[in-house]
Amino acid sequence: MNIDSETLNKIAHLARLEIKPEEQQALMSSLENVLSWMEQLNEVDTTGIAPLTHITGESNRWREDVALNTLSRKEALQNAPSKTDTYMMVPKVIE
Repeated sequence: MNIDSETLNKIAHLARLEIKPEEQQALMSSLENVLSWMEQLNEVDTTGIAPLTHITGESNRWREDVALNTLSRKEALQNAPSKTDTYMMVPKVIE
């Protein structure tokens, strides 16, 4: 498939891309290579092959979402740059 500058500009507009004139020829060549590769894939006989929904047969193993207090207050405050005995101190962001 041949890509002309009009088609390239339309694709760039739809993708919200700004293409410099000196980049057009290289991009048209790259697009033509990709499209010719896609044409080769279309020639492959895929009759009798089920669509692939997952790359592997594995499935997610979900865990129960349970809140745990695994970090003590002392441990949480240990690396705070500014703190009191019980709280982290942060810069004021609201006037």
